[in-house]
Amino acid sequence: MITQETIGKVLDTARIEEVVGDFVDLKKRGSSLIGNCPFHQEKTPSFHVSVAKGIYKCFGCGVGGDALKFVMELEKYSYPEAIRYLATKYHIEVEETERTPEQLVAQDRRESLYVLSQWAGKFFQQQLWETELGQSIGLSYFKERGYREDIIKKFELGYSPDQWTALVDAAKSEGFQEAYLAEIGLAVVRDDKSLYDRFRGRVIFPIHNLTGRVIGFGGRTLKTEKSVPKYVNSPESEIYHKSDVLYGLSLARKAIMDADLCYLVEGYADVISMHQAGVENVVSSSGTSLTSGQIKLLSRFTKNVVILYDGDAAGIKASLRGTDMLLEEGLNVKVLLFPDGNDPDSYVQQVGSTAFKEYIQTQQEDFIFYKTHILLQDAQDDPIKRAEVIRDVVESISLIPDEIKVSLFIKQCSTLLDIEERALLTELNKIRIARSKENDRKKNLQSRHGSDTPPADFLLADPEERQHHDQLSSPDIGLTSEIRQEREIVRILLNYGSELVSWEGDGSVPIAPYLLQNINDVDFVDKPSLTIVEEFKRQAENFEVPEAKFFLSHEDKDVAELAVDCMATQYEISPNWNDDKRKIYVSEESEHLKELVLQAIYRIKKRKCAVKMAKIREEMKKPQSSEDMEILLFKYQKLKEAENTLGQFLGNIVIR
Repeated sequence: MITQETIGKVLDTARIEEVVGDFVDLKKRGSSLIGNCPFHQEKTPSFHVSVAKGIYKCFGCGVGGDALKFVMELEKYSYPEAIRYLATKYHIEVEETERTPEQLVAQDRRESLYVLSQWAGKFFQQQLWETELGQSIGLSYFKERGYREDIIKKFELGYSPDQWTALVDAAKSEGFQEAYLAEIGLAVVRDDKSLYDRFRGRVIFPIHNLTGRVIGFGGRTLKTEKSVPKYVNSPESEIYHKSDVLYGLSLARKAIMDADLCYLVEGYADVISMHQAGVENVVSSSGTSLTSGQIKLLSRFTKNVVILYDGDAAGIKASLRGTDMLLEEGLNVKVLLFPDGNDPDSYVQQVGSTAFKEYIQTQQEDFIFYKTHILLQDAQDDPIKRAEVIRDVVESISLIPDEIKVSLFIKQCSTLLDIEERALLTELNKIRIARSKENDRKKNLQSRHGSDTPPADFLLADPEERQHHDQLSSPDIGLTSEIRQEREIVRILLNYGSELVSWEGDGSVPIAPYLLQNINDVDFVDKPSLTIVEEFKRQAENFEVPEAKFFLSHEDKDVAELAVDCMATQYEISPNWNDDKRKIYVSEESEHLKELVLQAIYRIKKRKCAVKMAKIREEMKKPQSSEDMEILLFKYQKLKEAENTLGQFLGNIVIR
């Protein structure tokens, strides 16, 4: 097991903006960083990262947490996996205590699949570099393709011996389970339940996930027989979902974000050759049509995509539909066609890296115009086919969410298609109306069967009112007033617990013990709030205030989520306020901590009085002896007096 010292070092070292920034293109906004949420599809950023607080929070789908939880949720890692990933990122040595046989047996199954896949990648590399056959067959093939040794090592390319059970035998000797070999597709099960190697006699292209872990393989045969498939790929497994993976993205993501542009190609070789030419912002869909999962993954890093086609007209037309999906996601799409039937791999080998870079930078064409030209070539002078082309092109334009771009495309396409702009606009509106009706129909069906879609957020005009709404309402939609007030206490403790009280004596007492002392007689009904308050009380006995980050990775999921909700702030005061030019000043909440703390104390005590009074009223409805009734009346009167007094402090009741 990983030692607590290692875990503490990892959590202290990991920076939320660096961890999230590896997966999401973040932009500065005020004191926060924002980007498109990687956990749900959105076109307007609602994903916030607070560097100061070390947390992320999406105000669209509600997810939130610290750097550790981000890695766990996004990559579906277990706790130990996430710790190891962060430790590797920050070059921290992972110290582990010796595990018992029971703990070894109970090792996370998914982690075992990752370990096996990683081992297989190393096995294939070893066969390529350290065996005579690997060097004479596999390494020679890669070098004949023009790949340098540093590029071969960068992509961890390998070779699988042309033997039936070379990998299976080696894996068994290392103690790996046969079931896992079959599950991730390294081996195939015969009718007699024995196993044989899936990738035998092939050069190997490892497939990595976003964090760089091997999750699958592509194997290319070196044989010329037509009966042998050219490529064999890993099947779907618990760790490999082809529709959510882009080949080369783990190596390309930084270059993509730096250039704010991604080149999209078809095959492994295209990616590798472009890297060797110095173009690293490139990924591949691995020879299949683009999926929504791949597009969502790509849109985390850039909104600008250039698709590099080869000269195969049939392949180009088949890919047009997938390109429409890119437009619908709000991406800016350009295309580039290589001459004489070349693909990126063959063209860079033919002209060299300098000419290749110049070509891909100067020969790009906007997708809408490219599609129009391609379809018009087939239609020629046939009016029926031309009408179909017009509808097809307008259909693509209708998917673009930016109205300015739509207007420009309509204007220019009217010239290309030799048709009035008004006719295109009419067709555009017909398509949009039909799509809107279809969406309404689907929504109606969803509403009949129930929907988990949360209510839309609303904005408040006044910044202070909006801030108060963000503090109390956003995390607690659907909660009772009693629980909301308990969570307001928690919010103050987490955000200001260590701030010194400046209105009591010498100001040497932190807010946390002051607040806890004044609500010592309050019983909390909200379990997550109670857990956090009890921890504050426990540490207060040792004159300490717990750090808020302690709760972000709490073993109780509800506690961790509450901590994030209490610490996250969706709204910030505009930089156009609080300046000398406009003379408009909006105070920060931290400037009014006395009022904040005292009102929280008075509110929760007043609410607790109301709850107790309601219980007494219920008791008074039951048969009581005169003595018991008198006691109940006395308690009720005292509670009423306390409620009135607290109301006066709060200024929300009128005493006649």
